[in-house]
Amino acid sequence: TCMVGGILPFGAVFTELFFIMSSLWQHQFYYLFGFLALVLCILMVTCAEISIALTYFQLTAEDYNWWWRSFLSSASSAVYVFLYSIMYLNSRLHMDKTVSVILYYGYMFLISLVFFLLTGAIGTLASFQFVKVIYGSIKVD
Repeated sequence: TCMVGGILPFGAVFTELFFIMSSLWQHQFYYLFGFLALVLCILMVTCAEISIALTYFQLTAEDYNWWWRSFLSSASSAVYVFLYSIMYLNSRLHMDKTVSVILYYGYMFLISLVFFLLTGAIGTLASFQFVKVIYGSIKVD
């Protein structure tokens, strides 16, 4: 479920990722910052929704160890970002030197790691608020 949960957040940023990587690696100018902010909001909402939905399915199956799964369900989109960076290197960039390829993979690994932590934190915090709300409404007599 964790790897499936990463498909939707990656799909939300897929088109914008092409323009960002083109501006980073092909020296093109990026000027759509308003659209980037909108895509960031869509990413946050998508990460929160997929994490809450998968946490709900896990809780209904009476599995109460939801912490790491809520983190990994939205953070797994970083794996797709890294796989896309491999595809981008093979299709768009023409690097001949080994050092350039190693440097590219190093930077894309760090970007994917930051994306992993960002989306995982969004998913965990959203699931935590969801669990707090649903268990806060239970009355104990």
